[in-house]
Amino acid sequence: MLTFLDILSIMNQIIKKIFYILFMLILISIISFLAIHAAPNSFFGAGELNPNMTPEAINALKAVYGLDKPLLEQYINWVINIFSFNFGISFVNGQDVSSEILKRLPVTLIMNITALLAVFIISLYLGIKSALSYEKKTDYIIRQISLISFSMPSFYLALLFIIFFSLNLDLFPIAGLHSIEEKVGFAYYLDMAWHLVLPIGVMIFVGLGSMIIYVRSLTLEILKSDYYYFALSRGLEKKELLRYYIFPNLLPPIITLLGLSIPGLIGGSVILESIFGIEGMGQLFFMSAMSRDYPIIMGTLMITAFLTLLGNMIADLILLKLNPYMKR
Repeated sequence: MLTFLDILSIMNQIIKKIFYILFMLILISIISFLAIHAAPNSFFGAGELNPNMTPEAINALKAVYGLDKPLLEQYINWVINIFSFNFGISFVNGQDVSSEILKRLPVTLIMNITALLAVFIISLYLGIKSALSYEKKTDYIIRQISLISFSMPSFYLALLFIIFFSLNLDLFPIAGLHSIEEKVGFAYYLDMAWHLVLPIGVMIFVGLGSMIIYVRSLTLEILKSDYYYFALSRGLEKKELLRYYIFPNLLPPIITLLGLSIPGLIGGSVILESIFGIEGMGQLFFMSAMSRDYPIIMGTLMITAFLTLLGNMIADLILLKLNPYMKR
C-alpha cells in the first residue's frame, strides 16, 4: 500500500516530467520553426513563377497567413495559438490544421500502439525461449529470424507483403483504410482492421529483430547470475523461475528500450502509411512536406514530439513502479 510520502514522491516525479516535456517542446518548436523557414523553397514559390499571379496577390496571401510579419513575431503568435490547439490554416486546402490532425491521429495511434504491444509480447517470448534453448536448434532459428527482421527495410517488406498476400494470395487489400462498399456498425471496424493487418504486420516484424536480440542477451546474463543458480538449487519449477527471477529483472530495461523505440515506430509509419495509402498522420506529414504546407508540417511535428515525450514519461513512471529505488 502506498504511503503519503510515496504519493508525494510520485507526484514530484510527474511534475518534473511535465516541466521536462514543456521545455523539450519549446526547444523542438524553435528548431523546427527555424529549420522550416530556412528551407530554400516555399509554398508561394510556384505562385511567384506564375505570370498570372501578381506580386500584390502573393503579398495579400502572405498577409492572410501572417507570413508578412517578422520571424520572431510569427513564432510568438504561433506558440500562443498552440496553447488553444490552433495550428493555423493549411496552405493547400484552407482547412483547419487541428481538425485535419485530429481526423488522422486515431488510426496512427492504433497502428503504433498495436505494433508496440505486439513487439513487446512476441519479443519477450521469443527472446526468453531462445536464451533457454541456448545453442540448440530453436535458438538458431529465432536468431536467424531476428537478424532478418533487424536488416529488413520496412518499405521493402511492405512491397513484398503486398505482392505475396494481396496480389498472389488475394487475402488482404492492397491499400486504403476501408472497402469501396460502405460498412456500418461492427462490420465497419472489422473492415478497417482487415485493411490494417499488412501495415501493422510490417511494423511488428521490423521492430522484432533488435528487441529479440536484446531480450535474449539480458536473459542469458540472468541465467548466469548467482541468484538464479541459488533458485535452481532450491528446486523451483520453471514457472516460478520465470515469474520471480527472470521477468522482474527483464522488464525494466525492456520498458526503457520500448520507450526509446517510439520515435522509430512513428517515423516508420510515415513510409508505411504512404505505401499502403492509409490516411494517417504519417501520410499527412509526407504530403505536406512535398507541398511545403508549413502549418501542417509544424502541427504534425509538435503532435509527434508530444506523443513521443509522453510515451517516454509513461515508460519512466512504469519503471518507477517496477523499481521504487530508482527515485533515490
